[in-house]
Amino acid sequence: MNSEGIPAMVYAYIQDVPIGEELYTRIIEELGPEPLAGSLLHLCVRRDDGGLRYIDVWESEAHCARAFQERIHPAVDAAFAGARPGEPTIEHLDIVHATGSLITAQST
Repeated sequence: MNSEGIPAMVYAYIQDVPIGEELYTRIIEELGPEPLAGSLLHLCVRRDDGGLRYIDVWESEAHCARAFQERIHPAVDAAFAGARPGEPTIEHLDIVHATGSLITAQST
């Protein structure tokens, strides 16, 4: 919440990744069952070209950065057996308004 009692805006992005469902499943297995701190929503959807698209919503950019450093990159590196080809481009979303049960839950 900011000084006026309004929930702080969330951090969100879209990322197209050139992997299939099999490798994605390995990454998820490497992450383990514990939720990522600050993650409000992670969607993985199939693109027409066979790749995947992630749509992520976080409590803050700091939560996202910490999760990548501590959990996501190590899991991806393990799934790629240490030969990760680099980070796909992230398209940051300019949020005008955010609402919903996940957003409401994090602001209380």
